[in-house]
Amino acid sequence: MLRMQGIDATVPDEKVYTVTELTSFLKHLVEKRFPSIWIVGEISNCTAHSSGHTYFTLKDAGAQIRCVLFSGAARRVSVRPEEGLKMYALGRLTVYERQGQYELIVSNLLPVGRGELYAAFAKLKEKLAKEGLFDEALKQDLPRFPSRIAVVTSPTGAAVRDVIRVATSIHAGVEIVVYPVRVQGEGAKEEIAGAVDFLNAEGGFDVIILARGGGSIEDLWAFNEEVVARAIVASEIPVVSAIGHEIDFTIADFAADARVPTPSAAPTLVLADYVDAATRLEGLLRRAGTSLAGRIDRSKTFIEGLNTHYGMRAVRDRVTAGMRDLDEALGGARKTVEARIESGRARLAGLVGKVEALGPLSTLERGYSIVFLADTDVVVKGVEQVDVGERLMIRFFRGSATSRVESTEEAE
Repeated sequence: MLRMQGIDATVPDEKVYTVTELTSFLKHLVEKRFPSIWIVGEISNCTAHSSGHTYFTLKDAGAQIRCVLFSGAARRVSVRPEEGLKMYALGRLTVYERQGQYELIVSNLLPVGRGELYAAFAKLKEKLAKEGLFDEALKQDLPRFPSRIAVVTSPTGAAVRDVIRVATSIHAGVEIVVYPVRVQGEGAKEEIAGAVDFLNAEGGFDVIILARGGGSIEDLWAFNEEVVARAIVASEIPVVSAIGHEIDFTIADFAADARVPTPSAAPTLVLADYVDAATRLEGLLRRAGTSLAGRIDRSKTFIEGLNTHYGMRAVRDRVTAGMRDLDEALGGARKTVEARIESGRARLAGLVGKVEALGPLSTLERGYSIVFLADTDVVVKGVEQVDVGERLMIRFFRGSATSRVESTEEAE
């Protein structure tokens, strides 16, 4: 051991590590010991970079750890880290040597309180995928120019109004049949699966749309049930899943023949051939009109040139008469076309009126009403569903009212 003169310090004879050597040694130990670990804590100092990487801290009352969610992993996780949320983080421990800090390289995130639901979702998705229920070979092509569409959804939600509004704006002649079901809560999964089975047994439909507005994973859970997925795959009628918003994914999305990000996007996809045909027809008519006008202009120019030649009076007179006949013929043709267009408009207006008359809102406008069990989406179809004293909600064309059953009477 070496002692320095005048200084109370000693230099050991054994190995002396540099900071880099020590940090590398600790990094190796940490990564070997914790290749994968779940950590729970509250997110703070959350920063998302333009590169797609997200940096944040997981903390609790006694400590904190630096975390990084790289862009590749960020595209795979189902939730995003948010300031103040308590979350489970899966990752591997490492040491950031430059700053001498240990950190977690995150590969998955689950919100505390929803972890079991996300785990159940992932487990069922993996199970059904292994069975081949999501294989592309099972997907059916959507029919061209469908005329009868079934919409399985809540009859009182915004989703059904969006689907009907968009569908009629694209093609007023298409028939929309709403099959009312509960879309969340007890019994919802059975009603949804039962609706798909019933529509297949009933027949006569070109496509089925499953529609529901956005919500939490709990709200959308009925569409994550195995019975619903199997009913969709077994359907001989093509099924379009229109559940939630663009960021929401359910098991029904993977089982369906097609998926759209919102309910209002479903008619646009299903009726795309009508839109394409109308666009092509408009283009053909425009080109035909341009071609006909050009030919008429060239013919008039040629005839006017003949008028300048000496000795062409007789020919000019004939041409003049021919032009008069041509104008009259064009005028008659124009009137015929206009009459046909007007007739078509009248027929189209009649079809629109029939569609509107068949819609649920038109039924209410004629003085009918829909009766629900209070505080539920259950439609009352018979007296056997209610008891004396039970509260009912009555939906009118404008507004609603709450009533109570005073007596019941069986229908003869």
